[in-house]
Amino acid sequence: MGMKSIIIGTAGHIDHGKTALVKALTGIDADRLQEEKRRGITIDLGFAHMELSADNGQTIRAGFVDVPGHERFVRNMLAGAGGFDLVLLVIAADEGIMPQTREHFEIMQLLGVQRGLAVLTKSDAVDAETLEVVGAEVQEFLRGTFLDGADSIVPVSALTGAGIDDLKRKLAVLASGAQVRNSDAIARLPIDRVFSMKGFGTVVTGTLISGTIRREEELEAFPTRKRVRVRGVQVHGQSAERATAGQRTALNLAGAAREDLSRGMVLAPPGMFEASARVDARIRLLPSAARALRNRARVHFHVHTMETTAEIVVPPGKEQVPEASRSTGQISPGSERFVRLKLPEPVLLLPGDRFIIRQLSPLETIGGGIVLDAAPMGQMPGPESFLQILNSGNLQKILEARIARRGHDGISFSHLTAETGWSRNAVEIQAAEAARQNRVLRTGDRIIDATSMSALQEVVIRTIENFQKSNPLTGGIPKEELREQVRAIPDVFEAALNPLIQTKKIEIAGELVRLPGRGVALKDEEAESKARIDQAFAAAGLRVPALNDVIGGLKIDRARAQKIVTLLLREKALIKISDDLVFHRSALEDLRHKISGYKTKSAKIDVAQFKSLTGVSRKYAIPLLEYLDRERVTRRVGDGREIL
Repeated sequence: MGMKSIIIGTAGHIDHGKTALVKALTGIDADRLQEEKRRGITIDLGFAHMELSADNGQTIRAGFVDVPGHERFVRNMLAGAGGFDLVLLVIAADEGIMPQTREHFEIMQLLGVQRGLAVLTKSDAVDAETLEVVGAEVQEFLRGTFLDGADSIVPVSALTGAGIDDLKRKLAVLASGAQVRNSDAIARLPIDRVFSMKGFGTVVTGTLISGTIRREEELEAFPTRKRVRVRGVQVHGQSAERATAGQRTALNLAGAAREDLSRGMVLAPPGMFEASARVDARIRLLPSAARALRNRARVHFHVHTMETTAEIVVPPGKEQVPEASRSTGQISPGSERFVRLKLPEPVLLLPGDRFIIRQLSPLETIGGGIVLDAAPMGQMPGPESFLQILNSGNLQKILEARIARRGHDGISFSHLTAETGWSRNAVEIQAAEAARQNRVLRTGDRIIDATSMSALQEVVIRTIENFQKSNPLTGGIPKEELREQVRAIPDVFEAALNPLIQTKKIEIAGELVRLPGRGVALKDEEAESKARIDQAFAAAGLRVPALNDVIGGLKIDRARAQKIVTLLLREKALIKISDDLVFHRSALEDLRHKISGYKTKSAKIDVAQFKSLTGVSRKYAIPLLEYLDRERVTRRVGDGREIL
């Protein structure tokens, strides 16, 4: 097991001493790094880092994200927050909680950060009594949040070093309990900076939010689908063979110029994902938001390192009172709704991604949410019941719901991977469990909802039944016609038929599918007509009657008579040798015997000899000889035939 890596974000008012605090903890001056970065001296990331020693003896490498300037801070915090494992909410003891403190902390909560500490900086600048008052005020502010409790508040002084060791100890405890990010998941690196370096070429930096990226791997940049190759990897400023989830990462890329890549793009393995401009999500509006968010409202949308605008489609819902206004939903301050987000261009988002929405003007944070479905179907947000399941976090149910919504078409494993963001292995584990419980079934690379498959099989049986009722004189429905009628793709169709054949619910004769024992159902006069047609042709030998004459003498109508002829042809009692010539099977078998008897005298036969052998006119002789050629009984040579 390698060293655990975590990312610590610092949040709080611009003048409350974040940079000085990070320097006191790590010995690294973030401002100096910013300066070096501007001058292009190093590809170190401008992020301070340190090692923490946990009680269990584990060493944890912690990287700090610290960015000056409020507007830039909000943007950069949003960029990094998806990758924050812990947060330090920095509050100056001599000023207390400021509006920016509130906004930053709200963002942290909206982004689902679960662990952290509140740090009272500049504690040397106030007396003990003031420090106590500020501490109580902060404790009240944090009540009911992930930073609830006196133990979460640490007074320090970057100037004197007071409290710094206590802070390191508490950080080590929190860090050792932080969940290790999933390095087996599919890699995604949102880009926060792109630059060129002499001798290196294009370099990008970001926090690896999932998976692992190795040297020499190929990646794809979303949304442009530009392919790049990883020439080199740096983690926390040092060269490495690979970067794993949760690490600050710099990649030296081949195959892309600086202008091909930009902040906000995401690198991922090629051919795995699809970007989307439609996303279903759960949004929470802050209680402090000035007004309700109406249907089709436009907002600033921040996710990972990307910012764009989004239109929010709120479904009609419980918040409306007058029936007339049901077509427009809204989200009231302090409440949550399922919504669809429409983005101006496709973006690579996956379920579980957290985002922030800010008002267009004045520019302030009003809420945030979590992506539930980045491959939504239909116009509005998906059905509430489906989104509830996606929101539940129950992997088994999520997988089954995603499969079920595809009906009997099912979904391929590669599509499931793209939709969920889970690794193939994770999808396989959940699918195997669902199959074990007979909720889904597999056919090749597809997985189908068992209920949808049962429904398809019922439709198959009903369709055959209806066809046979309407067509009693045919031996079943042609297989391809059945498939088209039930609207199933070929491999799903086969998977539906096989169990029905095995359990003898249907049977297949050649290319015809029918219900068992339900071949052709003939009424008395139809059966009699069939026998008469059969006899007429059998008795005629090769001097066959005209089909019309035979049909004309029957008790039944022409349409049914035609169907009976078709039936005799399908049963191969009658054989059609040209458009208007039909012979009885027995007559053609008799002809074969005559030809093989003739071969003992001569290996060749011409039209005249054939006519005298069979007693038929030229009108019949030529089509019969052509039939024998097709059947490989004879072969035409010049004007005559060679008997094979």
